[in-house]
Amino acid sequence: MPIIEADMPKFLFILIIFLVFSPVYGFDLPVSKISDDSQLRLNLLNTWLLEVPARVVSLPARTEILGSGERVEVSISEGREVFNIRFSRELMRGTSLSNRRATGSFPGTAQGSWILTRRKDNGEGTQIRIFLRSDQNTFIQFRPFSKDKSFFDVVLYGGYIAQSVPIALSFERLYTMHLNDILKLVENKFPVRYFEPDIASYREHRSLIANIREKTAPLRFTDDGAIDENGNYVFIKTLSAQNNSTAGLNCSGYTKWLIDGILRPVTGNRLNIEQLKAPFGKRGSSFTEFWEESRDVFFGLDWIRNLASEANKTLRSPAYGVLEEFEVREENFASIMINQNRNIVTNSYTSFMPEAGYGIEGLHPLLYTLAIDEPFNFYLAAVSNEIRGTQQQPRNPPLRQYYHIAALFPYFDENGNFNIAVFESAAETSFSDFRRRYPLHHVNLVKIPVTPTFDP
Repeated sequence: MPIIEADMPKFLFILIIFLVFSPVYGFDLPVSKISDDSQLRLNLLNTWLLEVPARVVSLPARTEILGSGERVEVSISEGREVFNIRFSRELMRGTSLSNRRATGSFPGTAQGSWILTRRKDNGEGTQIRIFLRSDQNTFIQFRPFSKDKSFFDVVLYGGYIAQSVPIALSFERLYTMHLNDILKLVENKFPVRYFEPDIASYREHRSLIANIREKTAPLRFTDDGAIDENGNYVFIKTLSAQNNSTAGLNCSGYTKWLIDGILRPVTGNRLNIEQLKAPFGKRGSSFTEFWEESRDVFFGLDWIRNLASEANKTLRSPAYGVLEEFEVREENFASIMINQNRNIVTNSYTSFMPEAGYGIEGLHPLLYTLAIDEPFNFYLAAVSNEIRGTQQQPRNPPLRQYYHIAALFPYFDENGNFNIAVFESAAETSFSDFRRRYPLHHVNLVKIPVTPTFDP
C-alpha cells in the first residue's frame, strides 16, 4: 500500500486524543492502544514470513501504512546463521502533546515494532520480539516450544521479569495474531506497568537532579573529607579541620552533603558525623569483628544505613527509620542477559544477598523496576568486594569490604526516556562508567524519598 501523506494529520489527531485521556507515558501510547499491524503481517505471510530464506533476504525494503495512518517500514537484516524480518514503526517525537510529530525515522525499536528471526538453513522461526515502548532495552519476546506451544519472555534492560512462560499457541500462529489477543493469553504473567511509566511522577526527580548538579559543580574531592554539623570542612576519621585552600569531600562526605541538603530545609540542621559512623543493624560475625577497626569492613554500609534512617524518619515518619523499611530487598528477576565475547547469553542471577546486596551486573534492570514500582525514591549504594590482605599485611584474610558510596537516581525524562543519574565523590558521573569501574562487585541499596527542595 502506498504512503498517503494526507492521512498523517488524522493519525496524529488520534494519538493526541489517546494521550489526553490516558496517563502520561512520554510520547508512547498505553500498550492497549498500540495500533494493530496483524493485517499487514497476514498480507505478507507467504511472501515474507513463510517464504524460503533465499527469496526473502533478496526482497527490497518497503514502507506500508496501517489503517490508523501509522507508517511501517518492512525490511531484512542478516546475520551469519539467521535473518530478521523487521516491521519497524515510525518514531514519534515532540516536546508537548500539541506538537507530537512523526520523525521519518524507522529505528526498528519504536513502540509497536515487531521482529521475526528465522534460520537461514531451513527457514524456521526462532524468535519474535515486540517493542512495547520506544526503548530498545524493554521488550517482550516469544520462542517456539513444541508443535502447539510457545515460550513467552519479558525483558527489561537485560533482566528477565518473566521467562519461559508457556502459552498454548503455536509459534507460527503468532505471526498473524493481534498483539492485544496475544497479551490476553499471558495477562497474569505480563507486568504491563513496566511499559507504561507515568512521566509526571518524576517531575521532582528532574528538579532535584538539576539542583544537585548545579550545587555540585563548585565542589572538589578530598580524601576522607566531609562537612560537619556546624558547616565546617573536617576529616571523617579524626574530625580535625581541613585546610581551607584544599577543603573538599570524599564519597562518604559527599553523600552526607547531599542528604544534608535534603533534610536541612526541614530540620534546620546538618547531621552529626560520629552518629553516621555508628554500626547499624545486623552485619558481620565474630570472625569479622576483629578486623572492623583496622580495615573499616562495614564503614560504607553503616554510613548509608544511618543516612537512610535519618532521611526516612524525617521525611516520612519515625516508623520508617528501621532497616526493614528502607533497605532494598526486592527480587524482581532471576536471570539476566550477559554480553559474553560478543555473544548474548542468559545467566542465572542471585537477587538480594544479606550483607552484600545485589551483583552489579543486575543493577540496571533492578533500578528500572524500582523506578516504576517506587517512583518517589532515589538510592544510596554502598559498593563492596572481597579484598585480600596487602603485602604489608599478608595474613589479613579476604573479607568483603564496603569501600565506596554513590547516589543513584533512576527516573524518566520529559520524553519518556529512562535514565540513571549518578553522583559520587563530589562529581556527577555516568551509570555506564559506574558499572565499568566495579565489575563483579556488589551494591547494597537504601531508599531515600525525593523532595522538592535542596539546600546543603
